[in-house]
Amino acid sequence: MVSRGVSWFVAAGLSLPILGGRPPKPAPIPRDPLEMVSGQIQSARTPASRAPILELLGRARDNYSLRTADQGYDLKISFTVDSGGETQYDGAWQMEDRFDRQQGLRWTATADGGYTITEISSHGDLYAEGTPGGIPLRLHEARAALFGPLPSAAELMRDSIRTSEATFLGTPVTCVLLSRSGDAAAALPGRRWEETEECIDPQSGLLMVHSQVPGRYYAYDYSNAPQFAGHVFPRKVIVTEAGKPVSQISVDSLNELRDADPNWFAPTPAMQERGRAIAMGEAQKISAFAGRPPFNSGAKPHSVCVFGLVTASGELVEAHSLQPSDPYSQAAVDAAKHINFSRPPKPGQIGEPPRQHFVFVIERFVSSR
Repeated sequence: MVSRGVSWFVAAGLSLPILGGRPPKPAPIPRDPLEMVSGQIQSARTPASRAPILELLGRARDNYSLRTADQGYDLKISFTVDSGGETQYDGAWQMEDRFDRQQGLRWTATADGGYTITEISSHGDLYAEGTPGGIPLRLHEARAALFGPLPSAAELMRDSIRTSEATFLGTPVTCVLLSRSGDAAAALPGRRWEETEECIDPQSGLLMVHSQVPGRYYAYDYSNAPQFAGHVFPRKVIVTEAGKPVSQISVDSLNELRDADPNWFAPTPAMQERGRAIAMGEAQKISAFAGRPPFNSGAKPHSVCVFGLVTASGELVEAHSLQPSDPYSQAAVDAAKHINFSRPPKPGQIGEPPRQHFVFVIERFVSSR
């Protein structure tokens, strides 16, 4: 499983506008070469206006659902991480997925930095062996980029939807802005900090740019794209943070898997001894004001987004700012590290495997009176 949706909650212990006092105007998002929304924005409030947008999102989502095909596949991927030490295991990676509809999924990944993992998902069970601990952020990121970049149809039913037309590398795209902010965002110009952005070619239905938060973008390249059972996969995906490429993902091959060896999908004794492996869950966004109301009249907030990985035990790791040049950048990272991310399981989750997930903490620093 990979990160498909985004859930929201409020960080305990941080004051918020709803606690009293008039909040300051939202800070504009930072400029970025991959920020597509700069023109007029329309709000889709009615079922009739939402229907074609949901259909467009569904078409783009289905393109990445390789496991719905009747054929098994063998997918080979390589990617290079250059985070400048902000996250673990910079350098070259190799990854392979083997999937058979009857037997399950087996995937492996190795990094030049020493990390290795083999994971098997078969008949409802999830096992893994390799380097102890969770799945590193950049490996989680690569799998999310290829297997779960778009939210599910059920999640979209709760979202506020706004759209804007743009051009990406000469191709007209429809950019869809999604959030849980309701109608309050309808009249606001530009993208909001809380909005996820999906830019799709309406002609081909292909996802071109995906951005869960301002400052972090996935750019998809379909030149000489591999095709499989009606699915068009990107040849390359470039992940940028603050305008800098931090991961470059290449799809090396995508072929039909025939005569799959049953031993590939059988957990080893070491896997069985370890127990159920860590799953990759949905991302979270947290939004909070660092100042306390009442705010100074005309105060201009500094908004900084911290991106990291929450482990199955609730620990925040590999956390770093997506606006590193902002004067409040380090303060935002420090504040994020004081948040308690451990949460009791929801009804129905008891007995499920432990999960890790992305987190985006949007900190707003505002002067108070």
